[in-house]
Amino acid sequence: MVQVTVNGRTHAVDVEPDTPLLWVLRDTLGLTGTKYGCGIAQCGACTVLIDGEATRSCQVPVESVGAARITTIEAVEQDPVGRKVVEAWIGLQVPQCGYCQSGQVMAATALLRQTPKPTDEDIAAAMTNLCRCGTYNRIAEAVRHAAA
Repeated sequence: MVQVTVNGRTHAVDVEPDTPLLWVLRDTLGLTGTKYGCGIAQCGACTVLIDGEATRSCQVPVESVGAARITTIEAVEQDPVGRKVVEAWIGLQVPQCGYCQSGQVMAATALLRQTPKPTDEDIAAAMTNLCRCGTYNRIAEAVRHAAA
């Protein structure tokens, strides 16, 4: 059994210690808002916050999380910054297909929690998740909007 704290709740999960956090979230806890994309931590669809830091969960063994607090897209609106990000995403109609957007929202929330008034360079450096639909301009605009 491995203990993880996800969205403010502690769970004892019966998984192998090297199971990727992504699969614990999706398959064991039923939190399917975090998506599988590439499996090699390149695309960012699986981004969650671990102690506030944007982390690609597909390459994080659950045993390495320890007592860290994990936040997924299902609870991001409980954070005032996360709520502003989601409101900006909806208001500016950022998603097209939407598949990558939960990871994008998590990355934007981490950025704005760390850098409340980011420059365009800060946004470009932090928002490295891939979007097959190419909504990068709308993503950057939503980050600027949420920061205002």
